[in-house]
Formats: sequence, C-alpha cells, structure tokens
Amino acid sequence: MRIGTWTLPHPVCVAPMAGVTDRPYRRLCKALGAAYAVSEMAASNPALWDSVKTSRRLDHAGEPDPIAVQIAGADPEMLAEAAIHNVRKGARIIDINMGCPVKKVCHVASGSALLRDEPLVARILSRVVAACTPLGIPVTLKTRTGWDRDSRNAVRIARLAEDCGIAALTLHGRTRCDLYTGEAEYDTLRAVRQAIHIPLIANGDITTPEKARWVLDYTGADAIMVGRAAQGRPWIFREMAHYLEHGTHLPPPTYGELREHLLGHLEDHYTFYGEHTGVRSARKHISWYLADLPGADALITGIMTIDSTAEQSERLRQWLDDRPADAPVLPLSTAIH
Repeated sequence: MRIGTWTLPHPVCVAPMAGVTDRPYRRLCKALGAAYAVSEMAASNPALWDSVKTSRRLDHAGEPDPIAVQIAGADPEMLAEAAIHNVRKGARIIDINMGCPVKKVCHVASGSALLRDEPLVARILSRVVAACTPLGIPVTLKTRTGWDRDSRNAVRIARLAEDCGIAALTLHGRTRCDLYTGEAEYDTLRAVRQAIHIPLIANGDITTPEKARWVLDYTGADAIMVGRAAQGRPWIFREMAHYLEHGTHLPPPTYGELREHLLGHLEDHYTFYGEHTGVRSARKHISWYLADLPGADALITGIMTIDSTAEQSERLRQWLDDRPADAPVLPLSTAIH
C-alpha cells in the first residue's frame, strides 16, 4: 500500500488515540512491527501551538519515517496553516481528523461533527491539499460512517475526498453517535471500497490476527488500523503482520520480553513527560500491560498510588523478576482454557 510516495511494508497500522499515541508509544509500536503510526490530533489553532500539550504532540525526535501528524479543526485556512506548520516540524504525511466523536471536539463543529456539513468538508480538504501538494506532502483523511445510523454518508464523503486529492482514507466502522459502543460494521467500508480508487484503511474492533484477515477480505480494504486492541499489547502489530503474510501465529511474548518492552517504554515515557506528569500518565499504560495477568491485581492497585517514577519502575521490575523469563504471557482468560 502506498500513501503518496511512501510505501508501507505491510498493512497493519496504529490508530491515532488522544492521550495514548504519543511519541514514546509510536516509537515502540513501530519497533514492534507497526507499518505506520499517526500522531494524536494536534490543534489547528495557532494560539495553542506553544502550549505544553500541543508542543509534545508535535515532537517527533527519533521517530522513524514516515511521520504522520493528525490535525483537527473546522476552519479551512487555519487547518492549511496548521498543516504547513507541522510539515516544518517534520511531518511527512498530514492526516485530517473528521472522526473524533468526543463532545468537546464536536461542540466546536470539528471532528466527526463535520460530517453534517459536506460543503465545508470539501472546502477543508481542498484547501489543505492545495497547501501541502507543492511541498510533496500527501494528505489523508480519517472519518466515520456518518453522524448517526440514519445519515450514513461515508460513500459521498469518500468520493468527495478522492475528488479533492486525498491520498488515502481511513474509515472507522461506527457513526459519531455510536461513539465506541456496540460493534463496528463493515458493510459501509465495503461499499466505500467499491466507490473509490484511493487506498482505504479499515478501522474499528480489529482485535485479533484472524479478525484482521477477515476485515481485509470482507471489505477489500488495503490496510487495517488498530487502536484499543494495541493498548498494553504493542506486539499485536507483528502478530497481525505475520499472520497476514504466513497464515500462522507467532508465539505469545514471554515475561522476559514483557519486562524489556514495558520497562523500556516507561523509561522513554518518563524522559518525554518528566517526573510529575510521567509517573501519572504512565499508570494507564501499566494497567493495560498487566490487565488480566495472573497475580497482577494487587500490583496494579499499588501502582496507582505511587508518585515516583523510580519507585514505579522498581515495583514493576521486582514483580516481573519473580516470573520465569521464558514463560509465555497468557491472560487469565487464556490460561484457564
């Protein structure tokens, strides 16, 4: 699959997730097999570019190319300016967010709220593409199937995106009003694939290698994008890529590998965020890594009260050192069966 001049080595990608896909996480996912990773969405408002939060989201030091930055907003000129700003910061692909369902984004007519205004969608896409094309930067779009189930307009949006010069489309199989509830549906993705010629990336509820294979086969999509299923499981990308290529499963990671990846992730995370923010923002990652592992409940509870990065990582190191390094990491639900 190609996005502009970039060729992806395989079709398994990391979805942009606010508060999750920061630079340390993207670097780890790419090291563990993700073909492509999109940053957390960055504000298009120039007044926010120098804020600590946005500055971190625009920091790509040491991240392998292609660096893809997602921008969000509702003003075509502001979004075009934000695209150029991010290119100067190192972006090699610009992604436009028209899929975020959260209220604070939709209340300012951004994210998936834009799906209710197709003329504005066209103006935004055309303006950002016009700004990026002279720089050789492809522009992609991430969106949903519609605002609600009675107004699915993904096929029209997809055709409009192709006409505006969008290089690839990522489609989440839910409407905005579905949020993240229920199950993603793939019939709309299949219809979109049949309606356009640009690459299509399928997103939503892709949790296993078998599901990845099924979604690609059923929808005809060119690639898949994994979000929540990769939280605490960054090795899922190599597992899916291997299965798609060979039809067989890789063995699960060992506790030795878990130790290496988790502690390495935390070290990078602490360096990136600093002591105060780092120890707190790491808690969710730690709980995802350890969720459903035998004997981890008390550890997770204790981790939530630790306010020192050194103590946090040492507590984890001690717990992991008590496990055989070559033993497979199997959640309780798997081990029981």
